[in-house]
Amino acid sequence: MSGVRQISSGSSFEALAGYSRAVVDGDWIHVSGTTGFDYLDMSIVDDAVQQTHQCFSNISAALAQADASLDDVVRVRYLLSDASLFAQVAPIFGHYFARARPAATAMVVGLIDPRMKIEIEVTARRGASSGA
Repeated sequence: MSGVRQISSGSSFEALAGYSRAVVDGDWIHVSGTTGFDYLDMSIVDDAVQQTHQCFSNISAALAQADASLDDVVRVRYLLSDASLFAQVAPIFGHYFARARPAATAMVVGLIDPRMKIEIEVTARRGASSGA
C-alpha cells in the first residue's frame, strides 16, 4: 500500500468495524461516513443541526490531518435519517461548502444508531481549493 496512509479519529468503533476515518492516497483523501458523535467523549446530541455541525468538525479534523480542508472537497454524500431534516441542514451545507461547491448527493437512509440523524461522507483532493 505504498503512498496510502490511514487516519483515525480515535473512535473505538473504527477498530471494531475495521475501517479508518480517512484514507489518503496521494493527493486524494477519502473520508468515511462521519456522524455527529463527539469522538472525545463518544457523546451525541439529539438535535440534527448540532449533529451536522459536529459532522463537519469531525470531517475538518480528518482533512487537516491530511493537509487539506473543506475547501478541497470535490464530492459529498449526505445521508439523512428523515427527509424532513433536509430543510434544516441544507443551509449548513451551504455554509461549510460556500467555496468548494462539491458535487453532492443527499439520500434518506436507515442509520446504524437510532440517535444518528445525519452521516456525511466526502472525497477531497489536496490542492483543489487552489485550482491546482
